[in-house]
Amino acid sequence: MTNLFRTLTARVVLVTAATAVIAVIITALVAVPISVRSVNNQVRAELRDKSALAVELLTDLRPARRERIVQELREEDIAVYLIRRGVVDRPGLPQRVIKVVSAGEMVDTRGMVDGRTEFIVGRPLSGNSSGVILTHRTGTATAGGLLGGVWLALLAGLGGGLFAGTLLARLIVRPIRRAAAAAGHLSAGDRSIRLSTQGPAEAAELAGAFNQLASALQVSEGRERDFLLSVSHELRTPLSTIRGYAEALADGVVGADGATKAGETMLAEAERLDRLISDLLVLSRLEAADLPLDVVAVDLTELVRAAAEAWAPRGTLSLRTELPPSPVWVRTDPGRIRQVIDGLCENALRVVPEGAPLILAVRAAETAGVVEVRDGGPGFTDDDLAVAFDRGALNQRYKGIRKVGSGLGLALAARLVVRLGGTIEAGHAPEGGARFTVTLPCETPYETRTSS
Repeated sequence: MTNLFRTLTARVVLVTAATAVIAVIITALVAVPISVRSVNNQVRAELRDKSALAVELLTDLRPARRERIVQELREEDIAVYLIRRGVVDRPGLPQRVIKVVSAGEMVDTRGMVDGRTEFIVGRPLSGNSSGVILTHRTGTATAGGLLGGVWLALLAGLGGGLFAGTLLARLIVRPIRRAAAAAGHLSAGDRSIRLSTQGPAEAAELAGAFNQLASALQVSEGRERDFLLSVSHELRTPLSTIRGYAEALADGVVGADGATKAGETMLAEAERLDRLISDLLVLSRLEAADLPLDVVAVDLTELVRAAAEAWAPRGTLSLRTELPPSPVWVRTDPGRIRQVIDGLCENALRVVPEGAPLILAVRAAETAGVVEVRDGGPGFTDDDLAVAFDRGALNQRYKGIRKVGSGLGLALAARLVVRLGGTIEAGHAPEGGARFTVTLPCETPYETRTSS
């Protein structure tokens, strides 16, 4: 039974049935007093009318006719009391009512008659302290009858709630079950599965979200396959070179005079392979949030100056720096930021032609430090900017057109910067090539740091 009510269908049926029962009870609690009041008012009005009629009929008629009128009133559940000379013909009436009518005044009240609460209407007759008093029970019996009929209404409400709840549950659960079945196909590897967006707005929203997820997975897995193909090619190239030279050395094809050159080539390819594997490892740890960081106070000006000195002898680029005269302090991991700068410089070194500029710049914003890496290379199109930091996206786009890397460098730089709490943007440089802007937050405004 406990497992039964864990299902959404059972809960919807239970809620609708309970709602129907509660609605019947509330309706009864509101309707019964109103019905009783209405019946009482009607009884009271009829009792007044009949009392006036009884007085007219009883005034001048013979005793036999009077008895007949009294009998007719009693058949309508109206008790008739006759007062002659201040004495009532039978007991049960309150003494105050008898005195008032005997005194020649009318009575229209509610009181106890023979131990029951009843309406009492009395009118005097002409002469000799006489009068006629009519009594009728109040609407308490009506209330009892209405409350007795509530049980039937409760059963009808319960049945209607169960029926309506079952229909409602089927309508609610159907899109959820379809989504669950589609999710099963999706987890089994079918990325083409889609849900219909017809139906209620909530079901359509669920189907739309599922379809977006399936499309995103399809695109992501496509990019993943392309990326793996690209990385496998990048891994195979240095391995093939190393293997080729190793076989040549083993077979004696390369003599003593060529051994040094072969060793340098194998070492360079091994270093290239090591960098690629390191990038893959860092990316995987970033995505798993398992990359340790050593966040300290860092002067970006000195960090970029050191990077420029290291890169100045490499390649045929015209490397320049744009550094402020004062320190630009941020809270970050200096090793990881240097890794980002080195990756961006290596990316520029690969594609920027000989003699083109490479600029490393630093500037201070109000609450952040900014590092820019700009070049005079081929740059990016507007479409490239949208996918610049996606793994392997530019590699696939420009493979065979210009020199490209594995597609890991920019993706790694973006994830490192985000992990450090900063932002990175790609854009068009005024030198005609690409511009990368890295923004890192600081804990204290630069004016405070420099003044202290």
